[in-house]
Amino acid sequence: MTVAEHRQFEALHRALEEQFALQTAQLAALTQDGDGRERDGYDLDTHNALVASARQALAETTAALQRLADGTYGRCERCQADIPLERLEILPHARHCVPCQSKVAA
Repeated sequence: MTVAEHRQFEALHRALEEQFALQTAQLAALTQDGDGRERDGYDLDTHNALVASARQALAETTAALQRLADGTYGRCERCQADIPLERLEILPHARHCVPCQSKVAA
């Protein structure tokens, strides 16, 4: 790995940590005590969808941080090829390269 690539990975790591903190705070705010009635100006269905989305985003970010810790971050889980840094900059929690993602999504 070049020095420039190492710096990019460090920046991605910081971005993932920031996302983790923000997503944790968002989920905490959404799930604070409540009685099931309208919350934060949202009807119950919208509120539940926001909670589910926040949980999913937090899970994806947590998994990316775990891959960083394991040394597998930036490698496609399907074909083991390197995921281009440009893709990781756009989608830091990406688990697959674009060709494999299209196969997984199909």
